[in-house]
Amino acid sequence: MVDGGGSETMNARVVVTGMGVVTGCGTGQTALRDALRTGRSSVRPMELFDVSTCRCQTAAQVGTLENSSDRIPRKAWRRLDRVSKMLLTAAQEALEEARLTSGPIHAPLVLGSSGGGIRSGELYHRALLQNQSRRHAATWLSDYLAQQQPLHVQRFFDVTGPILTLANACASSANAIGYSAQLIAHGEADCVIAGGYDALCELIFVGFDSLMAATPTLCRPFDKRRDGMVLGEGAAVLVLETFERASARHADILAEIRGYGQSIDTHHITQPHPEGDGAYAAMRLACEMAGVEASEIDYINAHGTATPQNDAMEAKAIRRLLGVRAADVPVSSTKAITGHTVGAAGAVEAVISILALKNQFVPPNVNFESPDEGCALNVPAAAQPRSLRTVLSNSFGFGGLNASLLFSLP
Repeated sequence: MVDGGGSETMNARVVVTGMGVVTGCGTGQTALRDALRTGRSSVRPMELFDVSTCRCQTAAQVGTLENSSDRIPRKAWRRLDRVSKMLLTAAQEALEEARLTSGPIHAPLVLGSSGGGIRSGELYHRALLQNQSRRHAATWLSDYLAQQQPLHVQRFFDVTGPILTLANACASSANAIGYSAQLIAHGEADCVIAGGYDALCELIFVGFDSLMAATPTLCRPFDKRRDGMVLGEGAAVLVLETFERASARHADILAEIRGYGQSIDTHHITQPHPEGDGAYAAMRLACEMAGVEASEIDYINAHGTATPQNDAMEAKAIRRLLGVRAADVPVSSTKAITGHTVGAAGAVEAVISILALKNQFVPPNVNFESPDEGCALNVPAAAQPRSLRTVLSNSFGFGGLNASLLFSLP
């Protein structure tokens, strides 16, 4: 069974006027762009907690984040959990680029996350079990709540408007961006702050490891020798506006969100539909909303987790979408560089897609050496300069939750 939504056309042009991102590659768009151009992976041995009994012992970890905002007091910054610091750092970059830094910002805040503040909950639980100091207990408890990270954004950056937090597994932040675009397209808002965030935590890390979904070697999306994903963490925030509002205030327009498709296939709680029916439906619906033929797609940023089942089904769905052009259109997964940032993946890869459009290059699928007949696609192992006009970004999650976003130059 496959059910999908999002094929209605956009009633207003939705554009991106600001982006911010934090990944294991570093802080900001430039660090991420440079890592993509050079194929530099941020995956390294796990340092945040003990993984000595796990099959996988690596992850793409975010380094120490410094407070660069005069809006956040030093004491408040010290008390924030890691994931809040990631989200606030990404939000600051996005709001500064969009030139929304003075006065209240009247906009809904729509974010996706799979784990939210769960790491703080783990620290509190461990302190109880091991009779450790509970000096930070109150902060850990408050940061555990799913609404706390978006509330920090509202508090420190004077954002007014409703908060919506989506938790649709690895499609969470792609859905957050797509939903935000629909709010604007249907006249519910003229500006929305959208994105996603997730920090590494023991529960999710061990969960993927116990499912044998995480690799003990290298993350190799679409490669014949692929044997699992590598986890990452981070945050990405996009400022979305109507084209009219952005033009009226002379904002720089980075890209346009042309289409959004979502679907669900009820095949299995962790395994994707083997024929990629749900993935195909999401991509097709995104194209239909945009009024774009598959022949107009210049690059696909794949979900590409490097698990045997995901990559095979996604390749089938992409070949079904592109037809004879499947041999020509470059398809790459950037998760071997950033790690799989789980609930943040859709937003991080939306930023990557827009960076590809802005800088006219195809990001690499690093560690790709041995083509797989079951994943017969045009997979670039290194970054390639290329003329890009339209980019499709895929995010697929456990439970058959699928989302695709279509971006183009304005």
